[in-house]
Order: sequence, then structure tokens, then C-alpha cells
Amino acid sequence: MIKSSLPKILSKECDGDAIIFRLFIAADLPFFNGHFPEQPVLPGVTQLDWAIRLGCQHFGYPKNIATLEVLKFQQLMLPDSEVTLEISENKPKTKLIFRYFDGDKRFASGRLTLATESTPICETS
Repeated sequence: MIKSSLPKILSKECDGDAIIFRLFIAADLPFFNGHFPEQPVLPGVTQLDWAIRLGCQHFGYPKNIATLEVLKFQQLMLPDSEVTLEISENKPKTKLIFRYFDGDKRFASGRLTLATESTPICETS
């Protein structure tokens, strides 16, 4: 995990097995530096990190990922934009499912399995 700082959370609501955040993606976030000079774009690894951190925090999981099953980036997330991040849980399978969107616009989505005590994880140094 890259341990990035989180964006400004404009709102947060719980909806059953899901948590929904409205986020402001400020242009002065350091993740835009050099990614890319002609048109700054929020890196996918930052989007993934935010979903993992916020999902694990809300649902009470340690931030250990066993498998990244699905990851799709559909549209670019640009500076000074607002997006919705919805994260849901599949508790029996220890999975988090997330998606970034704004109305009909889809930015990114993914599904990941969280490591449990019996699930081996890869450690990086």
C-alpha cells in the first residue's frame, strides 16, 4: 500500500452493506505532480489506495490485501473534481467491492479479497 493522504471527504453515508463517500479531488494533491505535465490525472494506484483504506477502516478489516480480482479504469479522474466512492462488503467471502463515479460517469471499479489469518499475503520491503 502506498499510504497516500486521503482527499477531502465532503460527505459520508451508510446504505446497508455499503458506505458512500463524496470526495473532492483538489488540484494541489501531490499525486498530480508529474502525472502528467500536459494534463494532470489522479493515478490509479492512489484511487486503489483510497478505496482500500476507507473500506478497511469502515468495515473493520486490517489493510492486508490477498488478491486484487478485478480492477478497471474507465475514465480519467482530473484535478478539482468531485466524485462518489461507493464501497460494499461481501462479508462471507471477505471481499470489498468499490466504484468511483459521478452520476452516469464511471471512473474506476474493483473487487479485492482481504487477507485473513489463514490467507498468505505477499510482503514487500
